[in-house]
Amino acid sequence: MRNLLIILLLVAFSSCGDISKKKKFKYAGGTFNFAINNAPSTLIPRYVTDLYSSTLLNQVYEGLVELDPKSLETRAGLAKDWTISADGKTISFELRDNVYFHRHPSIEGKNKFTAEDVVYSIELACKQNKTEASSAYYSIFRGLLEGADKFYNKEADHISGLKFRGNTLEMKLLERDVNFVNKLTQTAALIVSKKAIEAGLENELIGTGPFTYSGTRIKNNREEIVLARNENYYGKDNNGLALPYLDTLIMKVEGQRTEQLEMFERGEIHLIEGLPPEKVSKMLGEGQIEDFNGTPPKFILVRKPLLATQYYYFNLLKPEFKDVRVRKAFNYAIDRGAIISNILNYQAFKKGDGGIIPPMAFNGYKSENVGQHGYTFEPEKAKRLMAQAGYPNGKDFPIIHLKYNLGTIHSDVAIEIASQLKQTLNIDIKLEGVTFEEKLEDQKFAKGDLFRSSWFAEYNSPESFLMTAYGKTVPGDSSQPSMTNYSRYQNDNFDALFEQGKISPEIVERYRFFAEAETILMDDSPFIILWYEETIKIIYSKVRNLKLNKMNSYSFKNVYLKDWSKKEWETKEKQ
Repeated sequence: MRNLLIILLLVAFSSCGDISKKKKFKYAGGTFNFAINNAPSTLIPRYVTDLYSSTLLNQVYEGLVELDPKSLETRAGLAKDWTISADGKTISFELRDNVYFHRHPSIEGKNKFTAEDVVYSIELACKQNKTEASSAYYSIFRGLLEGADKFYNKEADHISGLKFRGNTLEMKLLERDVNFVNKLTQTAALIVSKKAIEAGLENELIGTGPFTYSGTRIKNNREEIVLARNENYYGKDNNGLALPYLDTLIMKVEGQRTEQLEMFERGEIHLIEGLPPEKVSKMLGEGQIEDFNGTPPKFILVRKPLLATQYYYFNLLKPEFKDVRVRKAFNYAIDRGAIISNILNYQAFKKGDGGIIPPMAFNGYKSENVGQHGYTFEPEKAKRLMAQAGYPNGKDFPIIHLKYNLGTIHSDVAIEIASQLKQTLNIDIKLEGVTFEEKLEDQKFAKGDLFRSSWFAEYNSPESFLMTAYGKTVPGDSSQPSMTNYSRYQNDNFDALFEQGKISPEIVERYRFFAEAETILMDDSPFIILWYEETIKIIYSKVRNLKLNKMNSYSFKNVYLKDWSKKEWETKEKQ
């Protein structure tokens, strides 16, 4: 009888544990819909270089660490804790023991996450591919993780700097890198399942994240990416309730902002980012003021600067752009203020008259010093520089092929820049609008003269921007792809200062090295900085807990949908 009682008690406790584990939030459920300008360029984390792929994959996969969507600080992910040695060269991660990859009919039983999956993911990222190296290798592990380069060059069977015992994983670095753990928040560092990849299921997107990949579909002549709640997700909210709250997450691919706005007004999407310039006054004017000022409001407007820069870059393999006077002439010939007022309708934080790092983005960073080396509209100076370079009034200068991705406002900006360069320097620009995927491919292989580009910080540091000019990532063979430094800019002094900044333990010293490196970069002018981004987002007020941050990094696991009552909104406003 006593043994039976013990068994019954154990069953009862076990049942309570199961119920508690699956207990859901009162307002859980529903579908969040939003639009993205372009389809993801890849479904493989280690190759990600674009925002759209990141937005998708960060919901399905997880890394050892992740960004807090509100503070942008690095916090625990698949690793619940980590320690760093005094010399900064050894990082020990303590992995979670209760995490499973998404279930798949081709994988028998539960697929538990282990340290072996981490090692496999990193070695996969550092494995030499027939066509190109991964962005993860070039931007995170190359020249830093002990043994990564030997493994890449097929001189070793495994990466010597990766060791694990049980749930403890150790990484050894060749030198201190104060941002190394922060870099592991990047999409390229997400952890994949060894079993799934070896079973040939890489494109099935089997991760550990809060949402599972249901696939794509065509609806209303538009591609939609559908994600569903991971019912076995280990994460819980502060009250012990199951995450995520939403049943479904749908990403609708739509490149035209006018159409996105119409979708938003019809209630087909819950969030719109960036308004068509010609629709700003209508959407935010007096006719709809009650939608924003009601109690409760129907919509919420968010306007804030982003850690993002819009710019053009020169292909420095082209002989006409090897002369810095030509590059500076192009910079001085651009009226950035006219672009912001006439094309963007002031949907920008600031014109690009400083460096590639957005001004005032990082507290303590001397962006004002770098700004003294920036470029303003000085047409006479531009003409003199072109004449000094041997091209008076544009004579004998070749036709320049400008590549940009179609959609949103990029076509209008390209037309305006071509017009300005013709008017000031008498240079002919041939516009080549291509798909987003084609532009990504062409820029890696330098198939063009002048490229439209942008950079969103991949981790919360100036280093993320300066990485785009680090010369040691440029392949020695010009026919090979350049994965982060698309202009193929190389300057030994820049590289030395950049490297000093990476290893400096004190932030003041680190920022000083980075600012000096950025000053050299601007003097060499491989880029035409156009404007610094801001976000103008309009969201239905019923969307709760969606943190809108300056990196445009989205996390949907705590998001839920609930209309506000008047009393509830008034209480919120008083807090």
